[in-house]
Amino acid sequence: MPSRSAMDPVMPQGREMRDHAPSTRPAPRVGYPTGTAGPSSRTLVRLRFDTTPSPGDARILHVPLPPLGDAPAEVWEVEGEVSHGIQDDVRWSCGGGWLFAAIEVHEADHGGPEETAAHAYGQLSRFVENSDTGHVQRIWNYLGDINQGTSDEERYKRFCTGRIRGMGTVFSQGFPAATAIGHHGDPGLLQVYLLATDAAGTRVENPRQVSAWRYPRQYGVTPPSFARATLLPDDDVLAISGTAAVVGHASAHAGDIGAQLEETARNLDALLAAANLPAGFDGNAPLKAYVRHPGHADIVRAFAAQRWPDAPMLVLHGDICREELLVEIDGWRYR
Repeated sequence: MPSRSAMDPVMPQGREMRDHAPSTRPAPRVGYPTGTAGPSSRTLVRLRFDTTPSPGDARILHVPLPPLGDAPAEVWEVEGEVSHGIQDDVRWSCGGGWLFAAIEVHEADHGGPEETAAHAYGQLSRFVENSDTGHVQRIWNYLGDINQGTSDEERYKRFCTGRIRGMGTVFSQGFPAATAIGHHGDPGLLQVYLLATDAAGTRVENPRQVSAWRYPRQYGVTPPSFARATLLPDDDVLAISGTAAVVGHASAHAGDIGAQLEETARNLDALLAAANLPAGFDGNAPLKAYVRHPGHADIVRAFAAQRWPDAPMLVLHGDICREELLVEIDGWRYR
């Protein structure tokens, strides 16, 4: 991939990710098509939700989260021809001003979750830093046994420490929106993928919640490093982080899937309002729900059908980063 001629200005964490007029790169269009057709010349990535290995085509990534119900792919299309390849451990594709990059690493090669996360983020950071698309907008993290361990030894907390160790200057301009979910595939596998472009987006925080990087000490040595959402550079879509029943910094409604869904919906509404987007989720708002217990899938689908009847939704089996949380929702909200 071509290199940038100069580094972007480094901004301290906690500031807005951009301070300029909108750019001219339409966001990727995300959809859930059925069928088994392969990627087109404008496909940035085609995500399949199963535990089989990803093929050699970097535009196809298998995500180890089994679907609970229908299993369409998640496809990102851009306005431009896409090139793709594999460099060291990083799978990449780029086109239309956008970069998709992914890495899969195993703890058997690097140690525990902290060392593995540091390696994965170090590789991705260096790759993005040397590209023409050096502004990370959105990132996803999937690791096994996410809630295993107690206190500071919980695997998610150790992952958070490793993640911040591996982040380079590419992330110092402000944390992007992110999701971290526990998968049920090979427990030693860490999969991380991201979306980046050549201009900064705008971080959006939820006024109902403490910003994740300001969580108190009880949530680990290193607080989680993500924004609640990112408004992409053309202000045409809000990329929404994994959102659950958290108020302030505390989990709400332990053990009550219905109440957690209602609280999650309130948090999603608050994010839309904070981004000055119209209320609600419609056919231009593909969502993913991560469900801890497969027996709750029908409840989640029924809630979504009543609350957001037109919004496409994938329901996947995954563990939430806090053991008491039963469901998390992320997605995209187009204008």
